[in-house]
Amino acid sequence: MGQPPPQVQKPTTERLATMPTPAEIARLVGLGVSKAIGQERPQNKVRINTSCLKMKNPDTFNGKTTSVFNQWWESVTMYLGFYPEMVDRQKIACIGMLLSDTALSWYLHRYRERRDNDTGPNYSAAIRAEFQNESEAAVTQLQLGQLKYQGSIRTYMTEF
Repeated sequence: MGQPPPQVQKPTTERLATMPTPAEIARLVGLGVSKAIGQERPQNKVRINTSCLKMKNPDTFNGKTTSVFNQWWESVTMYLGFYPEMVDRQKIACIGMLLSDTALSWYLHRYRERRDNDTGPNYSAAIRAEFQNESEAAVTQLQLGQLKYQGSIRTYMTEF
C-alpha cells in the first residue's frame, strides 16, 4: 500500500502577509522568461509608454504643391517623435499612409524597389530630395524682411 497523503497546513496570518500577490507572481514569471530568452530590458533606460496617448495624424501630402512640404514634413517628424517605440519600417509605412496622388505614386515606386530594406535616414533623405522646396527658405526670409511695424505693441499676461 501507498503512503497516506501529506497533511496540508493552513497558512497563518503571518505567512499570508509575506506571500506574493498574483500580479507579483506574473511579473516575476515575465522577468524570468525575458531573462531566459535574452530579452531583458536594461534597467537604466527610462521608457515612457505612449500607447494610451493619441496624437492627431498630420494632414496628407499630395506631392503637387511642394511649397507646403517643409511644414508638412515638420509635422510628420513631430508626430513620429511622439511614438518612439516605432521602428523604421513602421515609420515609413506610417508616412506612406499620409501620402496621396503624386507623392503616393513616388512612395509605392520606392517601396517596390526596396521592399523592407529601406532605412529611416535613407527614406527621410529621399523624400526631402524629391519634394522639398529649396526656395521656400529664401522666400520666407524675403517676406520677413518686408515686414513693417504698423501700430502699437501690447503685452498681455495669460495663464497657461
